[in-house]
Amino acid sequence: QGQLVESGGGSVQTGGSLRLSCLVSGYKFTEYCMAWFRQGPGLEREAVASITNSGRKTNYADSVKGRFTISRDNAKNTVYLEIDSLKGEDAAMYYCAARPNVVDQDWLCDLDRTYTLWGQGTQVTVSS
Repeated sequence: QGQLVESGGGSVQTGGSLRLSCLVSGYKFTEYCMAWFRQGPGLEREAVASITNSGRKTNYADSVKGRFTISRDNAKNTVYLEIDSLKGEDAAMYYCAARPNVVDQDWLCDLDRTYTLWGQGTQVTVSS
């Protein structure tokens, strides 16, 4: 049984930075789109960033463009989310997600696609 395990969450001051990691095991990592979602208190879950199998293309929600950077290391089966210039509205549970993309088509990794594999989440708290 494969799994996705996030880490790196914590409490950071406004304006600070944080790097989240997601280690994937039990799946052929290079055949999956990867994405990060978040869900704040009382809010719906939203997709914030996604990345194609090889990492050649990334996608971002408008609300995080310029501050969030998604990347992956296929040798380590790990996807990352670098968060800079943290704002209060970034406080949320952050989830790593994956969807199969055996044909390696970039459009299949878009933010509006259905992601089927999920981690348990890592909490990000922002203090002023």
